[in-house]
Amino acid sequence: MTTAQPEISRFPVFRRPVFLLPSGWGLGIVAVAAVVAAPLGAVLGIALGPAGDIWTHLAGTVLWRYVSATVLLSAGVGLGVLVLGTGTAWLVTLCRFPGRNLFEWGLLLPLAMPAYLAAYAYTDLLDYAGPVQSALRGLFGWETKAEYWFPQIRSLGGAMTFMTLVLYPYVYLLGRAAFLEQSAGVLEMGRALGRGAWRVFFTIALPLARPALVIGVLLAVMETLNDFGTVDYFAVPTFTVAIYRVWFAMNNAPGAAQLASVLLGAVLVLIALERLARRSRRYHSGPEKNRPLPSYPLRGWRAWLALCFCALPIVLGFMVPSGVLIAQSLGVAGGEAARGLWGFLANSLLVSSLAAGACVGVGLFMAYGLRMHGGPVSRGASRVASVGYAVPGAVLAIGVLIPAAWLDNTLDAYLRSNFGVSTGLLLSGTLAAIVFACVVRFLALSFGTLEAGLAKITPALDDAARSLGAGSLGVLRRVHLPLMRGSLLTAALLVFVDSMKELPMTLILRPFNFDTLATHVYEYASNEQFHLAAPSAMAIVAAGLFPVILLSRAISRSRPHRIGPKWDPDRKGGSQWYSA
Repeated sequence: MTTAQPEISRFPVFRRPVFLLPSGWGLGIVAVAAVVAAPLGAVLGIALGPAGDIWTHLAGTVLWRYVSATVLLSAGVGLGVLVLGTGTAWLVTLCRFPGRNLFEWGLLLPLAMPAYLAAYAYTDLLDYAGPVQSALRGLFGWETKAEYWFPQIRSLGGAMTFMTLVLYPYVYLLGRAAFLEQSAGVLEMGRALGRGAWRVFFTIALPLARPALVIGVLLAVMETLNDFGTVDYFAVPTFTVAIYRVWFAMNNAPGAAQLASVLLGAVLVLIALERLARRSRRYHSGPEKNRPLPSYPLRGWRAWLALCFCALPIVLGFMVPSGVLIAQSLGVAGGEAARGLWGFLANSLLVSSLAAGACVGVGLFMAYGLRMHGGPVSRGASRVASVGYAVPGAVLAIGVLIPAAWLDNTLDAYLRSNFGVSTGLLLSGTLAAIVFACVVRFLALSFGTLEAGLAKITPALDDAARSLGAGSLGVLRRVHLPLMRGSLLTAALLVFVDSMKELPMTLILRPFNFDTLATHVYEYASNEQFHLAAPSAMAIVAAGLFPVILLSRAISRSRPHRIGPKWDPDRKGGSQWYSA
């Protein structure tokens, strides 16, 4: 019996080498990457210029303080968010105790509280003239500061504490998602071999979740390096403060660019070291990923300890500063506090909406381009375009403002000499500069979200639509966009909220007489009148609550029936595993 063999074509099929001849989509992604990376190239180019004796001056005065404060602050916040985020993620994912369901979404609430707002609120509450110390002096009869000891709020330790309380959700968010995706069989095997809950956590679950936890810590550290409001208010001499002072106080742009280059290099080294540390390791979930996870019931003092450990960051990171802001807002309702509030709100909404729309549009173009023609050139360009999120805002501000000012001056001089027309400022000191900087910094958020959303759509739908005569844009419009409305909304909300909270870039790049909620709050806090900006601060916090709720619901639905049988080592007369 003979079997029919498939006919093999005698003519070779020619496939275009995408690394040599990228498609139109690939060329577009490369163009986007070039535009987004231009500010970073500008910083490096400006840093090559003469900076005078700025380094000699800094080395002889405050350089060591800048370096040590930046390193200590980053290390302290990194360690704090690792412990707090990992511990809470493990407890709410695989342990059962009172209030666990509430903590699942409540632990994300501090993500809506910017670090500088928490710092302002706690300073007003705990400073010498605040209600806490005033009540202590009245209760114990103390009259001067020398008669008692109280922690110094405006210090390096204070900055570490408040940043940890509002940045740990980065680790909690990624850590909880990583724990939910782990194999139930691997965890059950560890328990069956006689390992207790703590040994399973440290020897199995924690190593498997390492990549996600490290990324969360890196995000928190990058936000720490980007922070300006907290460290400036607390007089902590970090590199971000140094860049701002060298640029504006010393009027030395090359010196500021050189400091920015050092800070950018440190961030890139951290990312490279993390990738190098896990280059030969692979982390897979296994075939039992969709099985319900085992849970460990906590009783007695263990349950109360878990409850307190999860409740403390919510209370200190969100409820207390929110309570201070609400009380101050009610106390100054109307009058000077309300003057211009709607204008500041309108400016913030305008900047955030434009940035969100631009990021979603560009991110969708890149994600869909990679889906259509994902060659090495396109993928490399997309990584370059996503590096902006790792760059501190003060660094990006230098990279945007100085080239924009050069272009404005060059164009204005040309038109003056040839046509007698002055163009004024077209880019620098305008709304366009702020929006462009936000796009450069937050493009990674929208691109990552939309790429993940597209990955969930089976390619069979693309093939079916193309077989019916639809082109690339037709498939996107009629198939993909309706299916990824949630991803589009999530990407827009993430960029919108981060743009509302952004302070360093907005403070440096804003036009004259253009204040957002963030810059308005910063100016009043710098003048020790934070209570007058409390309504603006509450508006910033309120804008971040809705995305936090969406994120929590998305993670909760990532694993159906995620909590399975309980493990009870003290159970008598039968299996130690029993139905939850």
